[in-house]
Amino acid sequence: MGEDFTRRRMLAGAVALVLAGRASAADVEPVFDDSKPTTGVAIPDWKVAEMNAAPLIPKKLTKLYSVQPTIKEPNAMRFTPAGTLLILDQADPNRVFEIGPADGSVIRMVQTEAMHGSGICIDADGNWLVTSTRGLKSGGPPVTLLIDPKNGATLKKWVTPGWGYYGAVKESSGTPSGGHDVKWAGNGHYWMAVPSSGRIFLMDEASGKPVRSIPAPVLRTHGLVIDGDYLWSVASDYWQIQKISQKDGRIVGKIQLAKTDPTVHGLEMRNGVLWYCDADSNSGWICTLT
Repeated sequence: MGEDFTRRRMLAGAVALVLAGRASAADVEPVFDDSKPTTGVAIPDWKVAEMNAAPLIPKKLTKLYSVQPTIKEPNAMRFTPAGTLLILDQADPNRVFEIGPADGSVIRMVQTEAMHGSGICIDADGNWLVTSTRGLKSGGPPVTLLIDPKNGATLKKWVTPGWGYYGAVKESSGTPSGGHDVKWAGNGHYWMAVPSSGRIFLMDEASGKPVRSIPAPVLRTHGLVIDGDYLWSVASDYWQIQKISQKDGRIVGKIQLAKTDPTVHGLEMRNGVLWYCDADSNSGWICTLT
């Protein structure tokens, strides 16, 4: 009896140490030097184990329509207050298309200076926040742009925290990566995924600086959606969309797609239904998950 009790106490202690290690890892707030690229970031083994253990969330995929060839590489999306859909075309320099979500009909197009952009959202003043995942033609590291939606003019720009190299984006290519998706969170803040940093940042729009961050669930995060106290985050490495806590990044569930399905890039939600777009060539699909 006493020996069994001791063993149970030792096991409980070991579990507590593992959990404490995970919590402390999640709570570490890294500091990035915006003047040089971030390199060598890796997702820890405990995070991979957390992903593998997360329960599956069943969803039905519906392919609505393809926006190609008009929109060559639909890489990010955002519904407007009027109910239309903004699509960011990754083909450089990036254009934003406003379309009718029912059939993909183009309402208008706005040219921006973003390069290889991967994220778009609308701030409290109706302006667009767009990630230029590569540096602008004028030079410099990847930036986040505040854009006038009427004409595509850049109103402000900030260097993306944690920009750099990761995975298949090698330093030898000479083209570092910056932000992927952005989603407006209210109170002057927005969420932004930056794969090379291994983090998802809550950003302050006024300064362009991080308020805080949570650990990215995978290396190549892409689309984001805010859903209450959670984020839906595209895990491009695994053909998944993962539901994670805004508090600490804990993965609480995942949607698993097949490799034969359209690839998930941009992500959005409308009336509780997830929408996504596929930027791959010979695709351009707009899809829903219900």
